[in-house]
Amino acid sequence: MAFFEWLTKRKRRLSQMTRAELRRQELLLEKDRKQLLNKITKLAKDKQGLFERGAEEKTPELRRMFAQEFELRTTEQLMLSRQLNIRSKEAMTVSRIRMLRENADRAGQSGKLGLISEVDILRLGKLIESDAIKAEVYQERLDEILSVGAGVDEGAASLSEAGESVVKVWEKMDAGAITDATEAFDEADRSVRERHAMPEG
Repeated sequence: MAFFEWLTKRKRRLSQMTRAELRRQELLLEKDRKQLLNKITKLAKDKQGLFERGAEEKTPELRRMFAQEFELRTTEQLMLSRQLNIRSKEAMTVSRIRMLRENADRAGQSGKLGLISEVDILRLGKLIESDAIKAEVYQERLDEILSVGAGVDEGAASLSEAGESVVKVWEKMDAGAITDATEAFDEADRSVRERHAMPEG
């Protein structure tokens, strides 16, 4: 795991990496996240198929087999979800530090990152390892540790109003307020377009 190699090997700490090195790590982590997400999505489809087959099957032995397969895929899904949570936190960390590095370079302080220390990196490592700390909570802790202001990190630390409107549509679907997927997509698309069309201020 690349992040923990930076923490343990100490040959080149995360805070010492150049913008190009950080960007490269960012891309690798994003690739890992996509692969994990694809696996989780496939497992969800497999589980749906198993559940439907078990519902149709009346033979107890076969039903037990389908139930075992369903459970196995659920366990695998949970393990992959934990990995995805870790990768998401790692990607966030690299992204924030890259932004700090870019700001330092622009300010003519390319040799150092004044906002982050080795102690900070170790604290982040513990938060990343913890399954109890989800990506959303980690994001807040990360910004606190790195002292990244909203002006530095605008657009990355949180969703815009347009993004929040899409999340709200999904929440309506979760609650059963919208049952038609096409209707939900149209509402989300309309909300985003409306917010982008609003004048600033």
